[in-house]
Amino acid sequence: MARRAQPLGAATGLGLGAAALALALGLGTIAAVALRAEGPARLGAADLAAVRFTLLQALASAALSTLLAVPVARALARRRFPGRGVLITLLGAPFILPVIVAVMGLLAVFGRSGLLSAALAPLGLGPVDIYGPGGVVLAHVFFNLPLATRLVLQGWLAIPAERFRLAAALGFGPAERFAHIERPMLREVLPGAFLVVFLICLTSFAVALTLGGGPRATTVELAIYQAFRFDFDLGRAAWLALIQVGLSVIAALSAFAIAVPGAFGPGLGRPVAQLGTDGRWLRLQDAAWLTLATLFLILPLAMVALRGLPGLAGLPPSVYAAALRSLAVALGSAALTLALALPMAIAIDRLKGLRGRAVQAAGTLTIAASPLVMGTGLFILLFPLADPRLLALPVTATVNAAMSLPFALRALMPAVAEAERSHGRLADSLGMTGGARLRLMLMPRLRRPVGFTLGLSAALSMGDLGVIALFSDPGHATLPLQLYGLMAAYRMESAAGAALLLLVLSLGLFWIFDRGGRTHAEP
Repeated sequence: MARRAQPLGAATGLGLGAAALALALGLGTIAAVALRAEGPARLGAADLAAVRFTLLQALASAALSTLLAVPVARALARRRFPGRGVLITLLGAPFILPVIVAVMGLLAVFGRSGLLSAALAPLGLGPVDIYGPGGVVLAHVFFNLPLATRLVLQGWLAIPAERFRLAAALGFGPAERFAHIERPMLREVLPGAFLVVFLICLTSFAVALTLGGGPRATTVELAIYQAFRFDFDLGRAAWLALIQVGLSVIAALSAFAIAVPGAFGPGLGRPVAQLGTDGRWLRLQDAAWLTLATLFLILPLAMVALRGLPGLAGLPPSVYAAALRSLAVALGSAALTLALALPMAIAIDRLKGLRGRAVQAAGTLTIAASPLVMGTGLFILLFPLADPRLLALPVTATVNAAMSLPFALRALMPAVAEAERSHGRLADSLGMTGGARLRLMLMPRLRRPVGFTLGLSAALSMGDLGVIALFSDPGHATLPLQLYGLMAAYRMESAAGAALLLLVLSLGLFWIFDRGGRTHAEP
C-alpha cells in the first residue's frame, strides 16, 4: 500500500538540522577538545581505576535499582489503597530533584550525624559513614529506584487483566503466576530499565564529586573534571569521554540483545486485578515494600525541609542572585530542549525506517556524552568570538538542553505518532502543512507532553552542577554551585536554607509547566 503524502517538509528539515546539532554536541565537541590537545594523550593508572569504578558502581546501582523496583512495582500494580496515585506521582520526584539537595537529604538520614547513626548509637554501634563507593551507590539507588519502578510498573499494567483471570480460574498460586505471566514480562522490561539506569549512573558527576572523589570513588566524569580543572590535559579528557561513549554503546547493544519481545497479545483494556489466593502474608509483604520505599524517598526530602526552614531567613544576597541566574538558565534550557526535540519527534514520525532511527539515535546519544567535554568543546569553538566568562551561562543552558533531549524525545515521539495516526489524514485532506498543521492539528494534542518536557528540562537544568562548576567565576555562580560553596565552607545552616530554596524552585518549575500542559489539553 502506498504511503500517504508527507506534508511537513519544513518540520522534517528542522528535525534533521536538530539531529545534526545534537550529533555535533555529542561527538563534535569531543573532536574539538582532542584537536586542541597538545601532544598524544596517555591514560594513567588513576584513569583506568576511574573507568573500573565507573563500571562497577553503574552495574551495582542499576542492578540494585531494578531488582528492588520489582517488588515495589508489583505491589503498586496489584494493590488498590488510598493515596496510591499520590505515591506513584511521588516516584517521579527524585529524578528531577537537584543532586546536591538529595545528597544533603541523604546525609541527614544516613550520614555520621544523621537519623540512622542516632538510632544505632544506643545499640553501641558506630556512626554510619556514606562517603565513598557505598555512598555513591546509595545516592544512585535513591535517584533511580523510583524511575526503575515506574518503568517496571508500566510493564505490569500492560499485561492484559484476562491473563490473571485465566490464571485464577486454573488455580495458579503466586509461584505459578510469576513463572507463566510475570517472569516473561520482566524478561522484556528489565533490560531496558537496567540500561536507562546504567547510562544515567555511567555519566555521574555531582554524586561522585560530593560523596566520592577519593582514589577509590572517582568516576570517569569526575576524572574528566580533574583533567580539565587541575591538569588542563585536553587529550586525556577527550580519551576518557570516548571511553564513556563506547561503554554506553556496548551497554545499549547488550541490553537490546538480552531483551525479548512480549507475547501476551491484546486484552480488553481492563485494569490489572491480581486474583487468587494471595493470603495475608503476601498482602503484608506488599505493604512492607511500599512502606520501606516511601520512607526511603520521603525521609531525605523531609529532612531537607526541616533543616532548611531556619536557614532561609539568613541567606546572603549572593544566594538569591544565584537563584535568579539558575532560573534564567533553566528557562533557556527548557526552551532550547523543546526547540530541538519537537522537530526531531516530527521528523522521526515522518521519515520512519532507517532514517527515522538515525535521527532518534542522534538525539539519544547525548545521554552517553560527557557534559564537561561538551561544555569545553563549545568554549573552544566560541572562544575566538566572545569572552569565555560571558559564555558560562549560555553554554551551561545549551549543554543542559542536550542532556535533557533523550527524555524529551521519549515523551514527545509517541504523542506525535498518535496525533498523526488519528488526525493526519484529515489534516492532509484539508491541505494543512507547515506552521498551520503544527499550530492547529499537532500542538493542541501535544500540550501534555510539551508541558512535561518543559517542566522536566527546566527542573533538571535548575539543579545541574556540571559545566558551571568548571568554568564559572563566583560572580556568575548558579544556585547549585553557590550551595556547594556553602557546604565546602561549612556554613551548614545557610547551605540548608539554600538547599530548600533550590528544592522549591526545581519542583515548582516542573509543577508549573506540567500543570500548564494539562490545562485544556485535548486527548
